Amino acid sequence: MPDTQLEGTPLIAPSTTDHPLYDQVVEACRSVYDPEIPVNIYDLGLVYTIHIDAESAVNVKMSLTAPGCPVAGEMPGWVADAVGAVPGVKQVDVDLVWEPQWGMEMMSDEARLELGFM
Repeated sequence: MPDTQLEGTPLIAPSTTDHPLYDQVVEACRSVYDPEIPVNIYDLGLVYTIHIDAESAVNVKMSLTAPGCPVAGEMPGWVADAVGAVPGVKQVDVDLVWEPQWGMEMMSDEARLELGFM
């Protein structure tokens, strides 16, 4: 049975922005760079959802600029290592997702400026 999207359900789940570790987890994600692009993965818009549960276990749903990205096998580990180093984080899972497909409109204004798109 195909995975069906319920009408009105967001393609990207909301992040746990009210968790005390959220800002530190975001900064950890900002320390990871796609080696081909001089902008961190968070500002590139590759991090879709950061979910942090009551036990401080973190689940990051992220994508890549393209499925054939040369670091596809390595980048989730880089993110897990960075987030796992945040004091208080108990566990980290990083899932690569391809829906919705990443697009340049997902980049922050800072990333667009850095790459000369503004």
